This record gives sequence, structure tokens and C-alpha cells, in this order.
Amino acid sequence: MALKLIFMGSPDFAVPTLAELVGAGHDIRAVYSQPAKPAGRGMAEMPTPVARAAGDFGLPVLTPRNFRNQDAIDQFAGFEADAAVVVAYGLILPQAVLDATRYGCFNLHASKLPRWRGAAPIQRAIMAGDGTTAASIMRMEAGLDTGPVCMEEAVAIGADMTAGDLHDELARAGAGLMLRAMSALALGQLDCETQAEEGVTYAAKIDKVEARVDWSRSAAEVHNHIRGLSPFPGAWTQMPDGSRLKILRSSLAEGKGEPGIILDNRLTIACGEGAVRLQQVQRAGARAMDSGTFLLGQKLVLGDRLE
Repeated sequence: MALKLIFMGSPDFAVPTLAELVGAGHDIRAVYSQPAKPAGRGMAEMPTPVARAAGDFGLPVLTPRNFRNQDAIDQFAGFEADAAVVVAYGLILPQAVLDATRYGCFNLHASKLPRWRGAAPIQRAIMAGDGTTAASIMRMEAGLDTGPVCMEEAVAIGADMTAGDLHDELARAGAGLMLRAMSALALGQLDCETQAEEGVTYAAKIDKVEARVDWSRSAAEVHNHIRGLSPFPGAWTQMPDGSRLKILRSSLAEGKGEPGIILDNRLTIACGEGAVRLQQVQRAGARAMDSGTFLLGQKLVLGDRLE
């Protein structure tokens, strides 16, 4: 049974969910997305990935800057939708919008709630060393990711998985999960349970000042830091020549020494406890490359130190 839906999303993460809903034959009355922003060398106005996908599907796209005026709320309500599907939209929805559809607004969140409510659940889960996370469907309410959870699907976090890897896995899992949730909603069989009061953590937005690697931390902490910030903004360290080196992939390795010291010719770096091996790196203005290729053009020797 098809539902009349409003879709609200902006980045790449939301596109698979929109595609699944369109493919299943749901009536997408409108797509809401963030306004276009200047990007690229020419700083041309670029629509969001969701807006581009909606255009490919022939769906109408709306890009209000907020819902602070009654006209925007009335326009939303005028679509007479059964529900709104919200995936990384980027705007706070006032109660008047949350109440403007028949069944409410349903959000795809990239964690097992109530763990990692907030803006950066994928990165924070990896940085904390979590072994599992989940895609969750939540009926939205005014609080920050506090609404009742309707469905969830566990996703394992591999030992060397980066935030980019997990992003893609959760986008795929979440798209299928939202489709199942909307099917259950159409049949009147979507049950949502209040979140537990214990175990609440908040995934604060990533600040670029967090990106510098602290080699005095344990190898596990350094490794989780690197992969949790890959590909963006990218953990970085300072080379002996004073330039920055972004680290995109790493692995735990054998070895010990003064923190930051290069231990071998494979870019194994000593940490406060243990060591990590840098697998993929990127210098400013250059492409990402594996450590072997990188070392061909660098004068790094055993005993050099990364700051």
C-alpha cells in the first residue's frame, strides 16, 4: 500500500532512502532539502545530492531556509501527506511541522538509540571504539533524537572500518529499514517504543581542532581517532619538515618507542602504548596514496618523529 510522503534530506547519506521509497511506488508529494551552496573552483551554486536525485526522479524540490514563518508551515501542511521521512535534513522542525502529517515524521538515525544522539553518531561511535552500531527509525518529537524507536538494524563496526565505510553501510541498511517501516506504517503495524533513560550519550559535531593526532595516547585510541575522522575532516600529524600529513587509514601494529617515532620503513609509528601502521595518507594539495607510494617520494628515516 502506497503512502503519501514528504521526503526531507540533504547529503549523500539520504539518497538511498529516497531511491528506495520512489522505487517502492510511494507517492512523494515533495522533497525538502537545504538550499544550494557555492562549491568548486568557480563557486557555482550547487544543489544538495538529495535535490539532484529528486530532480532526476522528477520530484518537486523545496529549499526553505527555515520554518519560522507560517507560510512555510502552511505549504508543508498543504501537501496532506500521511507522513514525512527525514534523513539528515539539517534543519530543526518545529512542533507545527511535526504535527502537520497524518502519522507524524520519521527519522533515520545512524546509531542505536539512545547511544549517540546528535550530529555525528557515525564518527563518535568509531572514535569511542564501539564494536556495533545500528540504523534506527524514530518517530520524531521536539527533543534532540529523543523520540520513540520503531525499528532498528544492527551494523557491525569492523576493526579497521573508517567513518566513510560505516557511513555507506548505514546508508544502505537504513534505506531498506525505512522502506520496511513505511510498509508497516501503511498496514497499521508500526510499533514504536520509548527510548531507555539509561545509556544516553551525545555525538557532538566534529570540530576541526580535534583532528590533530596525539601520539601519546594508546595505539587503540590513535587508531580509532584516525578512522573515526576519515575521510573528513581527516586526522593529521606534523611531518619533520613542518608540513601536515593527513592520515586516512591505519591499522594496529607491533612495536614500541617514544610517541611519534617512526619504527620501520612501513610507516609504523610508536604511540604511548603500542603502535599503529599508517596505511593511507595524503599531503596537502596531493592525492591520497598508500604508505608505500608515499614513502617513495619522502625522505623519512627510522627515528624521525611525527609531531
